[in-house]
Amino acid sequence: MKILVTGGAGYIGSHTCVELLNAGHQVVVIDNLYNSKEEALRRVQEIAGVTGSLHDPDSKLVFYQVDLLDRPALEAVFAAHNGSARAPIQAVIHFAALKAVGESVSKPLEYYHNNITGTIILCQVMAQNGVKDLVFSSSATVYGEDNQPPLVETMPTSATNPYGWSKVMMEQVFRDVCTADPAWNVILLRYFNPVGAHVSGRIGEDPKGVPQNLLPFVTQVAVGLRSQLHVFGNDYPTSDGTCLRDYIHVVDLALGHLKAIERLAARPGVTAYNLGSGVPHSVLEVIAAFERAAGVKIPYQIVARRPGDLPTSYADPSKANRELNWKVQKTLDDICVDAWRWQSQNPKGYVVLWSTNREGGE
Repeated sequence: MKILVTGGAGYIGSHTCVELLNAGHQVVVIDNLYNSKEEALRRVQEIAGVTGSLHDPDSKLVFYQVDLLDRPALEAVFAAHNGSARAPIQAVIHFAALKAVGESVSKPLEYYHNNITGTIILCQVMAQNGVKDLVFSSSATVYGEDNQPPLVETMPTSATNPYGWSKVMMEQVFRDVCTADPAWNVILLRYFNPVGAHVSGRIGEDPKGVPQNLLPFVTQVAVGLRSQLHVFGNDYPTSDGTCLRDYIHVVDLALGHLKAIERLAARPGVTAYNLGSGVPHSVLEVIAAFERAAGVKIPYQIVARRPGDLPTSYADPSKANRELNWKVQKTLDDICVDAWRWQSQNPKGYVVLWSTNREGGE
């Protein structure tokens, strides 16, 4: 199958491309490199044993630097594959979005325009080309703050910031599209906390600027890029007073997308699945696990709670276990070992100058 992956050069996207290639699929990536780098795709080729130019449309992995807001450029990608002598694009995995929660609060219009308008343009161009199978990168943020864990797909959705609302709104867009045209099939994958890196150490999380999430901040402290970690609050109603979260290895997450692509063949309409371990770990547990994996101490300071942080959030993944035949295989220790291998071998990430374009992959 030929699969278009938007945001495929990003953290989750690049790991998913590896698994798609390993499964024998042909992958077409579009990404504007705002929060990602082309070097990641070259390393994906290396890991998957794929040769050929990233810019040859006949390669097993082909890359187009395209922003979803640029409709003519997106239409040109489809034209290069659909309606030509080449095999057509048959399905889409949609990662591309702006994703920093804090930044979304200060730049709501940019987030809504980029994430929602870009998704609408993608759907319109897909429909023009008869492509109506899609796997969407959603988020546990759609559960808001009123639902109590474990979080189940049937719970009502809401959000506490523009990034989260953009995911809620895009899920609604897909429901309405599927209602209007039953030929569409959309799987909404609600991620919990993706962490870790490929076991090869060749691809991993390379955040732009200050890391927004716990583990990449920990790894940057361990490698000497940052002096210490801030732990936001130790007075929550949890076992050690720090927040509990559901951490999932990025390779397990990538394999969930492979299972979702397979599930599309059953024509499920629109349906949501949690991708999480179902096992929460505290901030201090993660620090301790990483110290064991890396053999280094992580200096940290307890500071005031961060507004909007929930004490506990974790998935009920039983629907994905049952219907996708998917469950996590990697432990927190595996996560930390792989994250440290990536960061220690690539202390400054991919070391390629950032693009000034606006949209990137998650």
